[in-house]
Amino acid sequence: MQMITTLIGEPMRPGFAGRPIPGVAVDVVNKAGESVPPGTGGLLVVREPWPAMLRTVYGDDARYRQYWETVPGCYLAGDLAIKDKDGYIMVIGRADDLIIVSGHNIGTAEVESALVSHHAVAEAAVIGKPDTVKGNQIKAFVILKLGESPSERLKNDLVYQVRLMLGPFAVPSEIEFVDALPKTRSGKIMRRVLKARELGIDPGDLSTLEE
Repeated sequence: MQMITTLIGEPMRPGFAGRPIPGVAVDVVNKAGESVPPGTGGLLVVREPWPAMLRTVYGDDARYRQYWETVPGCYLAGDLAIKDKDGYIMVIGRADDLIIVSGHNIGTAEVESALVSHHAVAEAAVIGKPDTVKGNQIKAFVILKLGESPSERLKNDLVYQVRLMLGPFAVPSEIEFVDALPKTRSGKIMRRVLKARELGIDPGDLSTLEE
């Protein structure tokens, strides 16, 4: 069902989905479940049950409960958003599509695009890894084009490429050359699988993974 929209008679605001429909309590919060100030990015959550909601995931109730228990007292949508002073909400991407490095919000797509713009790169995916100093560090997984070979010089070239296009905060701390990337059947890279493998944790549901 629709949960955030611009209702008839309300002014539209470019980039904003709108406000929660009547009966739906949507908010933008930090990891502790506290509302963030207007204009500040945070996690998109639903604070209360809503009409037409699911009550479980068939055969995997523990997975369903994670949506309600990750952020205290809220249903976690898995998106990052911004709420303005009037309650209009802008969805800025999936939570796993943004990496915070030393306080800087860095989009995975931006770094991947910078890497792929190098003549030797066919595909790329990046993830954030926990770092005690920077909060996160960026690791890149790169597939090279046919005829190209991995080397330290190429790694340095890719680092320079990202630095030139995006700045020093977006530079990957690690670059790993791989032969394939985990994808859904529709071709979307599954970054959470890469991150789970890298950190040695459970990747969760793999039913959409293309083998």
